[in-house]
Amino acid sequence: MELKELPKCPVETTLKLLSTKWKFLIIRDLLGGTKRFGELKQSLGTITQKVLTTNLRDMEESGLVMRKVYNQIPPKVEYTLTDIGYSLGVVLDGMADWGSGYKEYLKLLAKQK
Repeated sequence: MELKELPKCPVETTLKLLSTKWKFLIIRDLLGGTKRFGELKQSLGTITQKVLTTNLRDMEESGLVMRKVYNQIPPKVEYTLTDIGYSLGVVLDGMADWGSGYKEYLKLLAKQK
C-alpha cells in the first residue's frame, strides 16, 4: 500500500488497514508468535480458507504480516507479525479493555432492572 492511497485521517487509515473482524482476530492470534495457516484457521473457527487467505494476503501487502514458505513436501507456510504489525497490540489491548468494561456496564444495568 502506498502513502498516497491512505486517507488523511489516521483513524480512517487504521480502519482501512484492519477493515474486517478477521484481521483483528488474526493479529490477536499472531501476537502470541508465528503460526501456520492451519493453526490460524483452527483458532479462528468459522473462517473459510478463502477468507483467511484473502485477509492474510491483504495484511502481507500492507506490511503487517510476513509469510515464510518452506521448500518441502508437504508445503509449510508460516505467518508472523512484522514490527508494525506487533505495534497493533496496544490497539487490541485497548479494545479488550473497552469490551470488558462494556460487559461490566451491561451487568450493572441488568442488576438495576
